[in-house]
Amino acid sequence: MKKTTLTLSAIALVLSFTATSQAKVLMPEVVSPGVTVAQLADQKPVHWVSIEQIKNSLEGQAPMAVGFDIDDTVLFSSPGFYRGQLEYSPNDFSYLKNIEFWEKMNNEWDKFSMPKKVGIDLVQMHLKRGDTVYFITGRTKTKTETVTKYVQEGLKIPADKMNAVIFAGDEPGQNNKVSWMRDHKLKIYYGDADADIAAARELDIRGIRILRAANSSYQPLPKAGQFGEEVVINSEY
Repeated sequence: MKKTTLTLSAIALVLSFTATSQAKVLMPEVVSPGVTVAQLADQKPVHWVSIEQIKNSLEGQAPMAVGFDIDDTVLFSSPGFYRGQLEYSPNDFSYLKNIEFWEKMNNEWDKFSMPKKVGIDLVQMHLKRGDTVYFITGRTKTKTETVTKYVQEGLKIPADKMNAVIFAGDEPGQNNKVSWMRDHKLKIYYGDADADIAAARELDIRGIRILRAANSSYQPLPKAGQFGEEVVINSEY
């Protein structure tokens, strides 16, 4: 009986020490809102598609005309735009209205632009289908340009399949790409900007969103999928 009493006393003493030690544990200072596993699992209702799924959706259809935006769609061209802003208007975006900048960008600085993998893969998929590919950019037109050359080389397009880049311009309050898309009877248009999807919608053609890289000089980032359009997965690079 005495042995049992001593054992129970020892257990009680251990539990007492454990409770005391736990009571003295201090939680660290809260420095951020943190996140729950439920929040991590939350996904936006975006219509994601892969290049393979786009290809499959076109199976059985005759060759067609398709179009691509250039900047942040098939080329990561931020280095040239970044340089242009520093040189011509470091405190605002007025450099985009400066023809000297466009002369530099359209003739020299695309040598620093990186072709996006998604651009290469999509263009090659369409070329293998026999589609005609056009590039329609919102850049300002200049007397000369080497954009066509860099796009052709970067996206690995055979010379006989490369159409000269179309410079639609970017006048305020206008979507100048629409007329070019209509004239070339496009069935699909790929772009990163809201205006690209809006232009496609205006003509009732298939507008497919390409993700703009997070470190693009073109800010703020658009909200891909907000119009219910298809968004190419992993297309930020």
